[in-house]
Amino acid sequence: MNLAEEQTFSQRLHIDFPLVASLIVLCCIGLMVLYSASGQESATILRQALRMGVAFLFMFFIAQFSPAQIERWSLLLYLLGVLLLVVVLVVGEIGKGAQRWLDLGLFSFQPSEIMKLSVPMVIAWYLSDKSLPPSFGRVIIACGMILVPVLLIAKQPDLGTSLLVASAGFSVLFIAGIRWRLLLSLFILTTISAPVIWYSMHDYQKQRVITFLDPEQDPLGAGYHIIQSKIAIGSGGIYGKGWLNGTQSHLEFLPERSTDFIFAVFCEEFGLMGVLLLLCIYMFIVVRGLYIAINAQQTYGRLLAGGLVLTFFVYIFVNMGMVTGQLPVVGLPLPLISLGGTSIVTLMVAFGIMMAIHTHRRFLSF
Repeated sequence: MNLAEEQTFSQRLHIDFPLVASLIVLCCIGLMVLYSASGQESATILRQALRMGVAFLFMFFIAQFSPAQIERWSLLLYLLGVLLLVVVLVVGEIGKGAQRWLDLGLFSFQPSEIMKLSVPMVIAWYLSDKSLPPSFGRVIIACGMILVPVLLIAKQPDLGTSLLVASAGFSVLFIAGIRWRLLLSLFILTTISAPVIWYSMHDYQKQRVITFLDPEQDPLGAGYHIIQSKIAIGSGGIYGKGWLNGTQSHLEFLPERSTDFIFAVFCEEFGLMGVLLLLCIYMFIVVRGLYIAINAQQTYGRLLAGGLVLTFFVYIFVNMGMVTGQLPVVGLPLPLISLGGTSIVTLMVAFGIMMAIHTHRRFLSF
């Protein structure tokens, strides 16, 4: 099969083979690390593999729709997500001190996951038929559309997801070419409002910030997670201790080793060389996503694909930053590596949207 036939085949199936291949490799690495982090529990791996299979099906399904169809859903999905967030605050399930889930009988889900997709979709929809870069008034309206779900999610409370949803919306604004003066104004406004944000935070959220600044002040309490994480990362050295040979995780010194802190398990077992390989895979996915965004033929597709891939980058950056002690712990998993179901499906739907944008292009002849 030559290059032209391969492109036609991928266009017909609406699949971007380089992106799919890299995602499969990443998921396989995730299952391997999770097997070690979970204490070699086969049942956990089977459940995670099933979730990944379902997520890939969602990705392929979404990829069949054209960008025009996805654009038509943007506002409706956003309004539905905001409505569900309000419902969660009224009748949502409470677990671990947070009210984030809706019980649908057969399963529970977090409506905040919808907003990771619908916020960049609706901002791209709002800006797509307007001149770019956006004017000050349009930026203010877009910021309002971002802040509504962000505040509702923060109320649950779920600081990590609210920050991710905010970054998803602002990523689209960044791709749209927001002027530097406006960026500077937003930064100054955020800085000025920092005391208000601090006093509106819950005690455990304040503690996370304090622990980030000085984890040694409570080494057996609030600082325990990050201290043990740093020990695990440092003990991996250059080549690591080997798969299934991590002492920090297997001796249960490292908390949340299957979810938020699974990157520390990876570092301990595969060392610096393994981390560099993982970063290369992540970087390839990000670069491929940016390539799709650059080559999108419509403004909506360009803004949305760019916003989604930058959100994926923020996911990686924040998780690795908090596990290595460079950022406060906000409870975000490592994409496609950490144990989880809803977040994987959300990510795969995002990649399905990117593939839809890329494979529904019309090739013009001159």
